[in-house]
Amino acid sequence: MKLVRPQDLPQEVTEESNVWIPMADGVSLAARIWRPRHGEPVPAILEYIPYRKRFGTAVRDEMMHPYMAGHGYACVRVDLRGSGESGGVLEDEYLQLELDDGVSVLKWLGEQPWCNGDVGMMGISWGGFNALQIAAMQPPELKAIVAVCASDDRYADDVHHMGGCLLGDNISWASVMFAYNTLPPDPELVGERWREMWFERLQGSGLWLDKWLRRQRRDAYWRHGSVNEDYAAIRCPVYSVSGWTDGYSNAVFRLMRNLQCPRKGLIGPWSHMYPHLGVPGPAIGFVQELLRWWDYWLKGRDTGIMDEPRLRVWMQDSVRPTTHYPERPGRWVAENTWPSPDLRDRSYRFSRHLLVDGNEEPTPLHHTVQSPLTVGLFAGKWCAYGAGPDLAHDQREEDGGALVFQSEPLAEDLEIMGSPLVDLEVSAERPVAMVAVRLSDVSPDDRATRVTYGLLNLTHRYGSEDPQPLEPGKQYRVRVEMNGIAHAFPRGHRLRLSVSTSYWPLAWPPPEPVRLNVFTEHCRLTLPERPPRESDQALAPFKEPEASAPAPVSTLIAPDNNWLVHRDLAADRSTLEVIDDRGSMRFDDIDLEVRSRAVERYSSTADDFRTPRAETFWERSLARGDWRIRTVTRMVLTSTASEFLLHATLDAYEMTPDGEKRVCSLNWDETIPRLLI
Repeated sequence: MKLVRPQDLPQEVTEESNVWIPMADGVSLAARIWRPRHGEPVPAILEYIPYRKRFGTAVRDEMMHPYMAGHGYACVRVDLRGSGESGGVLEDEYLQLELDDGVSVLKWLGEQPWCNGDVGMMGISWGGFNALQIAAMQPPELKAIVAVCASDDRYADDVHHMGGCLLGDNISWASVMFAYNTLPPDPELVGERWREMWFERLQGSGLWLDKWLRRQRRDAYWRHGSVNEDYAAIRCPVYSVSGWTDGYSNAVFRLMRNLQCPRKGLIGPWSHMYPHLGVPGPAIGFVQELLRWWDYWLKGRDTGIMDEPRLRVWMQDSVRPTTHYPERPGRWVAENTWPSPDLRDRSYRFSRHLLVDGNEEPTPLHHTVQSPLTVGLFAGKWCAYGAGPDLAHDQREEDGGALVFQSEPLAEDLEIMGSPLVDLEVSAERPVAMVAVRLSDVSPDDRATRVTYGLLNLTHRYGSEDPQPLEPGKQYRVRVEMNGIAHAFPRGHRLRLSVSTSYWPLAWPPPEPVRLNVFTEHCRLTLPERPPRESDQALAPFKEPEASAPAPVSTLIAPDNNWLVHRDLAADRSTLEVIDDRGSMRFDDIDLEVRSRAVERYSSTADDFRTPRAETFWERSLARGDWRIRTVTRMVLTSTASEFLLHATLDAYEMTPDGEKRVCSLNWDETIPRLLI
């Protein structure tokens, strides 16, 4: 990546490191602003998230926002109410209060003398979510948005649930915010109020996992903030961006299909990262791409961006399976509309452990499968961050516990783009069951790379608003939609579809072990085939990544990230241990030391469905001179056949003249009914 010096930007940039934006109820939100030092008023671009502008996203912010400011924009990075130095308490994601605050921020920006009244919103993950949600509120100042790694559906396609199954990332993400919300504001900016604000957060933020676990069905809680409830409410232009190893790539397809406003979509090989920092690579000049978007919609310049295809994606080449790819080979392809009229269905029917051409009539067969709890130990993370070995491993590790159907070697190359569908006819011996389906690319040496997968809680077969128990022994026809993908299967490789009844710890297993019967007569795998087109070769390449040079940061303790699988053969216990030690660093310009370390453990014993256990531990600390605080958070989730059992602790410590002292200790013990999950 090319780092651009301030003197090499087209315009001189001035920075205000902390600006207070007043809300109607007297709370002030803290903002960091970069804008041109001289000249006429300019459009503003807002990024509105809870991740601590002072240090949490400081390096990322300093690489992106000064660059855009140097090209004629006022870039404004605001911490949500209850985060960073902003007042109040952050009690949950995407509350109406958060969205109303965002509208107030937009109004405030439009009234500033350095702003010409036109504002864009952008963000990755949380910032992409609330950009979509606030766009649906139609504030007059908001002229366009960029939503990176964000979803239009908070229930069906977010970190919490997938196909009605409870995701392991739901627990992991809850632990991240549990730890974040324990941190105080910086005394250097808020003065003596810092301790009062800190205790208000410690006592008031709450245990978010408890709130989420009590909402196991699609109800008003999840419909709030899900813009798919009314796509027409979004009228300003939308640029939706994601990556194939991110958890939110499906939303790009849906937004391109359903929005009625001007829109563009981009899906690369990346994980949950901005594309100019994208891993797996290749990273692209995304900040320059943003400037083309903003110049078109906020400055009225014809940059040509809207003359290009609506949807552009990275067609991934076949690779050997591994848990981390620095680069993912492939090529860019594009579609002018979505769904594309040039796609065609390619179907396969099920035979005796084979996938056969959909035109053939194989003899109807009956298969059964009851997967061990260990299927899923090598599944990787629902939403990969590119920071460690968090992608799916060789699927041969998993397929011994699954029902496997495999094609003959392909006679010619096969490229797909979109969401594969699996139609199954099944029965189960229990009222609650799940099915996990995986599509793999099997090379001639038998290595199996997972291409995509899908989950379905079979009690949600008719929808997630009102799940219905299964009638044991009754046959049901169900459809599992797999995650969208663009992948090139080479000639000579095989397709493999794997079906399992558990996928732990990516998803919480059913209450009891379940045997699933699969009746093949009506089973189908349907692939969205996209034949190669010469027009793809004419696509203009993206520019190489550029960004502003961030302020210096000194590494005091190096990061240490890893995923470990432990097998205690004597106890027949299996554990996935995720180590996320972000080390210790000092932000030299503000003399602030930041330490963060997390460990997650997901375990089960034999095939005892009473034993799945998720335990997360976080330790965070801030220090400057004699001021030093530390927080420790821990969550443990277990279950019985009828209940979830949640235990959590929070301890906060402060350095005093007599040494470190614990100043707050909170405990939670919650019992939550399982509702067909």
